[in-house]
Amino acid sequence: MTGFDLFIGIDWSGAQGEYHKGIQVAEAEHGTAAPRLIPPPHPKGWSREMVLAHLRQRRDQGRRVLAGIDFAFCHPFDAEGGGYYPHSGLELRDALALWQTIEAANNDQPHLYGGKVWGDPTLRHYYNAPQRKDGSGGKGNLFQSRRRLTETVAAQQGRSPSPTFNCVGPAGVGTGSLAGMRFLNALKDDAVIWPITDPNQAAAWQSQASVLAVVEIFPALYFAMASVKDKVKAAEPMAALNQALAYFNADPAMSIAHHLPDHDDLDAIISAAALRDLHQGDAVFYLDTAIQTQAQREGWIFGVNSPKTKP
Repeated sequence: MTGFDLFIGIDWSGAQGEYHKGIQVAEAEHGTAAPRLIPPPHPKGWSREMVLAHLRQRRDQGRRVLAGIDFAFCHPFDAEGGGYYPHSGLELRDALALWQTIEAANNDQPHLYGGKVWGDPTLRHYYNAPQRKDGSGGKGNLFQSRRRLTETVAAQQGRSPSPTFNCVGPAGVGTGSLAGMRFLNALKDDAVIWPITDPNQAAAWQSQASVLAVVEIFPALYFAMASVKDKVKAAEPMAALNQALAYFNADPAMSIAHHLPDHDDLDAIISAAALRDLHQGDAVFYLDTAIQTQAQREGWIFGVNSPKTKP
């Protein structure tokens, strides 16, 4: 999967509602120019449906697109316990089955929101979710802080992603992942979703003039690779961004947005730069045979195990 000519970094949001200031989209062309932020089509911000349409549009313009999105593509898979929801009796043997289950649990929720699973009679027991007035949510009796293999490896390389079943607090990444799984379910038939898409199907698409490949990203890891500390990113965001851009062989950025939650613009920009810089060569898309099955079931963070990642 090489030969891309457009690199798109997307900082994500799983919040309820249609438009989200927390969703930011940055694009990088070939070369060294700093990625540019793409303004949302609506003044209130991007919607998840708009992101979906944007990716398809860029591919349909004849581009070979490598897009990275900041959410966990799957839950941890427990082969001995019965899959993504151990001992639940659900026979979900692969990522596509998991996405379809999340979609079915939320099929009446607009804008790809995924939080209805917290009221599902089976699924809710596995999540640490916001407590609601109707009694749904709360910490499920089967909630555990389980990790995917890619998260374990990423932790060894300097950054530890939060567990996907946690949907509460600043580290509650699960809400974004639930919305993200609905997003991937909608995209699965016309994109390569690495490393989950069947390799034969991915190889067939690779030969086409235009293609859309989607990978999971972890912006905090890319800043860590560039030795940028969180406190520097918070205190001097412009300097932090340009230090990280230089590490990924990109020119300095001239400006960033203001008043965005958690500087989501920085995360989108550095992700686009990392996609462009790290995608060259086989190492990024190669997975050792010993972990391929687990990675296909759980997803894999782009850049984890890259030769450029510092131990």
